[in-house]
Amino acid sequence: QVQVVESGGGLVQAGGSLRLSCVASTSIFSIYAMGWYRQAPGKQRELVAVISRGGSTSYVDSVKGRFTISRDNAKNTVYLQMNDLKPEDTAVYYCNADTSGRPAWANWGQGTQVTVSS
Repeated sequence: QVQVVESGGGLVQAGGSLRLSCVASTSIFSIYAMGWYRQAPGKQRELVAVISRGGSTSYVDSVKGRFTISRDNAKNTVYLQMNDLKPEDTAVYYCNADTSGRPAWANWGQGTQVTVSS
């Protein structure tokens, strides 16, 4: 079972930035597309950014131009740079491998809380 550990969240004011990290415990990290998900209170978990094995990226419309997903296969790590944060970005952020928009791994990490104050 692959384990993931997310980090980098915190409390920021609107307009601020955060960089999230996710480390996965698999020796074949490089073969997976990876995604960042978020879940706000009372809402379903949503996929916000995906990076393919080859480095192609895609984003949900609400974060386009503000968030950047990247990966370092040598470190089994995927990142999410979040700029110009808005209160509606407040959520717990998770990472998982991505399979056509769905999480591929059964285990989720504990997530990292992002809180944006207005």
